[in-house]
Amino acid sequence: MPPVVGLAVGHGTGAELAEVFTRVLGVLTRDHPTGVTLVRSPRLYHSYHSLCGEGAGEPVATLTREDTDHYEGFCRSLAARGAGAVFRTAVNAQSLYLVRQRLKAVKVDPFAADDGEALLVRDEAQGFYTGTNRHTPSAVTRTMEFSRETTAEVVSYALERARRHWPDGRLGPVVMAYKFHLLDGVFGTWVAELSDRLGARIQLCQPDTVNRDLITHGLADRTVLVAGNEWADIMHVVLLDRFGGERQENRCTENVYLHPDVRGLVEYQTVHGSADDLAGRDLVNPVATVRAAAAVAERHAGCAGAQREVERALARVLDRGVATADLGGAYGTTAVLDALLAELGETGVPPARQPGAVAVTVPGEGR
Repeated sequence: MPPVVGLAVGHGTGAELAEVFTRVLGVLTRDHPTGVTLVRSPRLYHSYHSLCGEGAGEPVATLTREDTDHYEGFCRSLAARGAGAVFRTAVNAQSLYLVRQRLKAVKVDPFAADDGEALLVRDEAQGFYTGTNRHTPSAVTRTMEFSRETTAEVVSYALERARRHWPDGRLGPVVMAYKFHLLDGVFGTWVAELSDRLGARIQLCQPDTVNRDLITHGLADRTVLVAGNEWADIMHVVLLDRFGGERQENRCTENVYLHPDVRGLVEYQTVHGSADDLAGRDLVNPVATVRAAAAVAERHAGCAGAQREVERALARVLDRGVATADLGGAYGTTAVLDALLAELGETGVPPARQPGAVAVTVPGEGR
């Protein structure tokens, strides 16, 4: 059976980036003996900007719930088909985080600097970002929660992932950055219990303490940084700048679902947003999407070396100055993609349903 990969598309530049992902995945998997089945969600999910066109308050809340329910169902259907990965373009954050709460997601980002490596595991399953809203004419009341069970799952996964990332078993400090002083001492009790049960010395810190340590000392080698959404979202671009050496617009990242119904499904996304102002103008930077396609091809479609091959091709293209405006170039999305695929040896788009091609199916439509 061919590997199954999901594709979910949002408003803004989603359609353009979906085309980038499909073309790159097709080229990278062209020698796959069975091809790859790409299952595309039939729904076009809202971005924040497309939602704003619908009014405010309850109309937006209704559409948010519809997107949430649909995307959760799509992820569950992919997992039931044995899919290991889904690529998603940018979608309104409220819908995404409700899905991440229900399916218990973490976002995983490795960082490497001259003086060492670190692993950031961002808790997307609880906290302010996953809250729900109640509207009155003059107020929005947001309700959210933290749970002992979810905290344990997030920390356990972080340690498991760190041991896979550094298989020699040598880990640095395990640091948790949460605003735990707001939780009546309960969160600290949970973390102390986890330290004992998991046999790990976990340092629970306020976000400002972590920031001061970063400024003063940097990151110790092989730091495992488990962070609440609120801090990790704000600090991600700073960590990239100081320790990743990479622009946010060029990065893709992975969200791992921990719920047993979908365990094993990994969602890849670009780090940049929906860029609605660039939609339909052939101006969006394709680099992050290209990297996501390479990660999916290598990790989920058995294409060993795909990421290395793509990185070398990207370097050659960018060294020639073939880049979008945000990277200082004067080329459109399609021109950058064409140059990259030429470096990867594309001689034409593979015909549908031939070995190595990407066969696209859309649930609910004719196949």
